Amino acid sequence: MVEHDEARQRFISRLREGVAYLSYERGGDGTLDLQHTVVPEPARGRGVGQSLVRAALDHAREQKARIVPSCPFVAAYLDEHPDEQALVAD
Repeated sequence: MVEHDEARQRFISRLREGVAYLSYERGGDGTLDLQHTVVPEPARGRGVGQSLVRAALDHAREQKARIVPSCPFVAAYLDEHPDEQALVAD
């Protein structure tokens, strides 16, 4: 389960192995700059990072916001899911 911690500008998932998160910053132009994805080493490879990215993209859609994929993990996710490219800011 992914939670949105708006005060800390993070999407988080609390795992037995620790906390995984995707941090972002709001741009003055209404964008969400998805900056950094962290998943505890023992939890990697289980789709945790992907669930964080999906939650961030869903949030952007709900807010009618565009995203800036500064995080390499987010950029790789978007490469694998071209149907999500419409959310990327010009």
